[in-house]
Amino acid sequence: MNVIYALDEGEQRFNELKRSTGARSKTLSDALEELVENDIVTRRMEEDAPVAVYYGLTRKGEELLDALSELDEWAQSWRKEVPDGPTARF
Repeated sequence: MNVIYALDEGEQRFNELKRSTGARSKTLSDALEELVENDIVTRRMEEDAPVAVYYGLTRKGEELLDALSELDEWAQSWRKEVPDGPTARF
């Protein structure tokens, strides 16, 4: 999720995403690979010297971000309703 939120700011290179998410290289690489496979994130390579790889949200990824934002709003509105501590369930 952190990657999707980070890409809301626009295209970013791998190291920029690594800094903004705090993820380890392997974890971020695996996450990006899966997000690209699922058409949520695009991967664009510029072959100028030095080679640069950019990641950005697809239309599907932008819609997912919108849905996550709505879910966050829902959670924030119901947060006040959650009692403190454990409750008994019968």
